Amino acid sequence: MATNKPIKERIKKLKEQYEALRIGKESLLVIIDEAEVAESVYNSNAIENSTLTMKETEKILLDMEVSRDVSVREVFEAKNLARVVAYIRTKATEKDIDKETILLLHQMLIGAIDDSTAGRFRKQGEYVRVAKHIAPAPEHVERMIDGLVSGYTSDHDNYFSDKIAKFHLDFETIHPFCDGNGRIGRVMINWQLIRLGFPSIIVRNKDKTGYYASFESYRTDKDPKGMEKIIALTLIESLHKRITYLQGSTIVRLAEYTKASSKSHASLLNAARRQTIPAFREKGVWKIAQDYKAD
Repeated sequence: MATNKPIKERIKKLKEQYEALRIGKESLLVIIDEAEVAESVYNSNAIENSTLTMKETEKILLDMEVSRDVSVREVFEAKNLARVVAYIRTKATEKDIDKETILLLHQMLIGAIDDSTAGRFRKQGEYVRVAKHIAPAPEHVERMIDGLVSGYTSDHDNYFSDKIAKFHLDFETIHPFCDGNGRIGRVMINWQLIRLGFPSIIVRNKDKTGYYASFESYRTDKDPKGMEKIIALTLIESLHKRITYLQGSTIVRLAEYTKASSKSHASLLNAARRQTIPAFREKGVWKIAQDYKAD
């Protein structure tokens, strides 16, 4: 299964629009990226069952006091991941993902949390399980990562987001680290997208059920379409957001937009989730350009 032609055409047209609009407005894109750091960190850590809220994550990244006691580990997880997110936004344009970069990103993520495992793959005796999936034995990990990276960089036939989806599915199946695999895997999705000239995406905690289900489908039936859909739709959403800002539109909550629309809120929300309207989420709230004319 691969991304269908209509979705490919939508991404192509949005990318062309994005490229045309961004000229002379790079500073705005930097601001959007910086504003997304806390949201990206919150969601990726929440998928891994962090107890931090969005507001707490924002405060930690601003070195502000949090109103409740939180673990030192969760504070480091937030700050370290924010550092990784910021790093890839400046470095991903320079080269394709490789093994050395993967190890560096892991060192940045896990350093000061568990220095004994940071920046290295699992070694003899270090086995991991994710739900029902038992990851390959540690002695196979480095060889499998080498194969994964070379397979991705040498694949010039498959659609870019399908390649990224398969890379992510295979990386998480290998689970090469003792800890941090999911967060590093999602960071690498964005490395690959930025390398290709696309904006980064956010895999949201609210979409975790479908995200996890895509791994189950792949491991059981070798069916990648769940992850392909997630990456394609979140990329379209990211493009919609940036295009809306670049156009200088007045942005309103979708609930507010509904009041002036002939469409019901339920139908507009459904369209937003399918990305058939140019709506996007900020801190979990659906928004849209006020002057958008719904069909």
